[in-house]
Amino acid sequence: MDTIRDLAQLLLPNDEPSFHVRDPDGLRIVVLKQFRFHKSLNIELYDASLTQAGKIKNPLRSLTSQDASLYSKDTNALIFYSGISQFQYPPPASKPGVDIRALKSIIKNPLGLRFFYHDPKFSETVSAGSLTEVKVGRVVSKLSLLINKEDHFYLVTPQLKVGDALLHPKQVPLMFGYFVLHLDDLYLVPDVYMMKLLRYFATRVSMQVTEQQFPAFTEQVLSKLEDKVQVIHTYIKAATKDQVEEAGLSGAMEKIIYLSDLNQYVMINPVMRYGSIEVPIRSNKAIYLPDIRGRMMAMQRDTAGEDNFLALLLRQHPLFSEQLEDGLTYFYLHRDRFLDEDWFQENFMQWREAGISVFGFSQLKGNKKNPNKANISVHVQSGLNWFNTKIKIIFGNQAVALKQLQLAARNKSRYVRLDDGTLGILPESWIEKMADFFFAAEIVGADLRIPNSRFELIAQLTEDARHNENGMSMEGLVTVDIDDKVKAAVEHYGRRLSDISAIESVSVPRGLKTTLRNYQVQGLNWLCFLGKHQFGGILADDMGLGKTVQVIALMLYLKENKIAGTNLVVAPTSVIFNWQAEIKRYAPDLTVYILHGAERKKSVVDFDNYDVVLTSYGTLLYDINYLKDYQFGYVFLDESQQIKNIGSQRYDAVRLLQSQNRLAITGTPIENNTFDLYAQLSFVNPGLLGDSRYFREVYSIPIDKFEDTRRAKELQRKVAPFILRRTKDAVAWELPDKTEQVLLCPMGDSQRTVYDAYEQELRDYLEGRIKDDSLRASIHVLRGLTQLRQICNDPRLLKADQVQGSGSSKIEALMEQIDSKSVSHKILVFSQFVSMLDLVATELEKTGIKYVKLTGATTNRKAMVDQFQNDPEARVFLLSLKAGGMGLNLTAASYVYLIDPWWNPAVEAQAIDRAYRIGQHKNVQAIRLICPGTIEEKIMLLHESKKARLAGLVKSGKSIVGNMTMEDWREVLGG
Repeated sequence: MDTIRDLAQLLLPNDEPSFHVRDPDGLRIVVLKQFRFHKSLNIELYDASLTQAGKIKNPLRSLTSQDASLYSKDTNALIFYSGISQFQYPPPASKPGVDIRALKSIIKNPLGLRFFYHDPKFSETVSAGSLTEVKVGRVVSKLSLLINKEDHFYLVTPQLKVGDALLHPKQVPLMFGYFVLHLDDLYLVPDVYMMKLLRYFATRVSMQVTEQQFPAFTEQVLSKLEDKVQVIHTYIKAATKDQVEEAGLSGAMEKIIYLSDLNQYVMINPVMRYGSIEVPIRSNKAIYLPDIRGRMMAMQRDTAGEDNFLALLLRQHPLFSEQLEDGLTYFYLHRDRFLDEDWFQENFMQWREAGISVFGFSQLKGNKKNPNKANISVHVQSGLNWFNTKIKIIFGNQAVALKQLQLAARNKSRYVRLDDGTLGILPESWIEKMADFFFAAEIVGADLRIPNSRFELIAQLTEDARHNENGMSMEGLVTVDIDDKVKAAVEHYGRRLSDISAIESVSVPRGLKTTLRNYQVQGLNWLCFLGKHQFGGILADDMGLGKTVQVIALMLYLKENKIAGTNLVVAPTSVIFNWQAEIKRYAPDLTVYILHGAERKKSVVDFDNYDVVLTSYGTLLYDINYLKDYQFGYVFLDESQQIKNIGSQRYDAVRLLQSQNRLAITGTPIENNTFDLYAQLSFVNPGLLGDSRYFREVYSIPIDKFEDTRRAKELQRKVAPFILRRTKDAVAWELPDKTEQVLLCPMGDSQRTVYDAYEQELRDYLEGRIKDDSLRASIHVLRGLTQLRQICNDPRLLKADQVQGSGSSKIEALMEQIDSKSVSHKILVFSQFVSMLDLVATELEKTGIKYVKLTGATTNRKAMVDQFQNDPEARVFLLSLKAGGMGLNLTAASYVYLIDPWWNPAVEAQAIDRAYRIGQHKNVQAIRLICPGTIEEKIMLLHESKKARLAGLVKSGKSIVGNMTMEDWREVLGG
């Protein structure tokens, strides 16, 4: 077993972590010295204490650059310490260029440290006595080579500018290989060219070159030095003003940028051209040119012009300022950064505006981009039912074909291929603003035809142009010219459709047999305004606000004013006869043709004789082959959400219909998601929302999946003029407390046969007992009436063998209603007959719609109610009229269906009030299912004819049955 001492040695470190604690009254210094054996530059950091006189004193505590930078967060300080680390250890090989770059970061001294150099003659090790303070921070300004012509040779003499002094290199010692010492300052030698020259002339006053050697010396040596050092031929005289003018050099010099590949970078080389000589503006090159007589003259460089040229480049990228320290004659950027459209296009434009010629762009490796910015002009003129828009796009001298521009917009691409093979780059902001043009428009020749329904696009262009005195918009890239007639039309549409009360009023049709409420009159005005300007729309008023009567009023208005021909109404099967009844009730002057049923005539030959053709979506699918060839005045789609699936046959079929105008009618334009709107609006206003892919990517996915409020507001602005929706809350002061309507359910042939047989039997009974008001006779009549009501619901309720398989129009209509409404709404279904609820339950199970059922046999009433109220999957609540009519709060429901009318209207009202009560925030629609031509319809008519009496009965809660005589029943049965 290990001893405690052994464990201590194994588990504990031999040395405690040491921490360098800096004297708060001391200072940190930088010491320049040489490595002992390598003789190369060594830079070290020390922390020193101070004497009372402020001088450093021993001991000096050394530290590495890593220790010094450990807790620093300042970027400049980290670069400073990184530079020092390069000189703290002996280098493996001499790299003067790399060292000079590091020294430039050191002499910036962002921390303001004091610099010293160590004199090894005083002591081998660094101590307070071996250090001499020096100033650093500047570089050698200039090195010139002065060339004098002697008898048979040329004399080359160096001249060094250090600070303000002009010195010979022999006068200033080269220290540590990189600095020259002048007075108490160390000046950094800025590049390796100057370094070699200083070393050469450190032991020489001058250099002699013979006349025979001089041409080769100029070509092989001086030409390579003159960009870095100034080569001055003292024997060549300065050009006179006359010489400059004679040589044609008195004007502005040509500014040029040469572009070329540099590995993964692009070299940007700015030069000024003086006659036949090109001078890099970052060089020290002197200019020598022959005059017209062939004599050499020294020409002055355009310092102000070159400085402006350089200043422009330095403003264009922050890296260029940093690269000034590199001593290169060119700038450089990584290829990806250079070819970024937002950079090079903007800067190319600035170069051209400054009169700079650019060469080499198209030769860059892998580059097909056109350097020019797009010059775009838009001119909008008025057409028949559209805006004629001319768009012209030019890159330099290359024009873009309109088809290619449309392709780019549809693909969300900024690139368009030009005739010279390059790719023009469209500004991103322009693509985003103008993409709608190409999704909405049709290309006709050289024009875009934009439907009038897209007037908001032109309005936006007008607004852009208005905000700039020169008519320029979209970052100055697009010139917008819009005709006055177009501006007036756009303003007219926008003002009227943004405020329904601003729409001019029309006369309510004389033949309308009802009084329209104020909001319904406004709805008629809106519909007429749309029709006048050939806009389609969606009438999306809340359920129960009278959408049908507004449309009937429109059709009657069109007839009385001889505006349109035959109109087509497409509706669910269950409401076709409601339309027929409502038209007969409110506009009996309108002639109606029913295109429905197995015996219908499959031809349009009779259509011209009618004002309205009523058909179902199912019939439309069967008959579309001949319906598509008829020109209707209007096509109205009732419950238009039924075409929301653009992949459905219904959508394809209605799109084939021809008409002067189109209108969709629905209380729920959006059931599931934003895309529900697309099919309906693309039917009534083709082109309004672009194609389906565009709408899905730009609006549907961002809004529904990512809750993009900007896109939602944008879509709302676009569709708002063409959707009229009023809620009960907005017009509640004009409405009754709850909305009730009747859904007519015509019987099929077999169901009608059963009903007629039982009705005749009851009629015969009544004929023989006109004066018999005995209780026994009344019970017999009530039993017969109940049988008739059961047949209206479903003949199977009689449980008689002869009626099996005879069908139920009510179940068919109810299921169609539930299928369309249960997606967005919860539904109550009431019936007096539990057996009828059982049949409905069977149908719901077939379709997979979850339901809850409550009858007199239900014991856990509260659990059933809670499930319906709180379970989002439970869409339908089946209730017997007695069990569900009282004591329940079912505010989750917004639709109430009464399968069979009850004799006591008060009981019905109580049933409806299960949903329409305090706490209800949704609109409630109560719908009675009535079989036309039966006792149910006749009882409803009897209610209408005896309103005062029935109102009293409702208030008292008494059943109408108790007040009926045999004569009344005979009247009900049509006897």
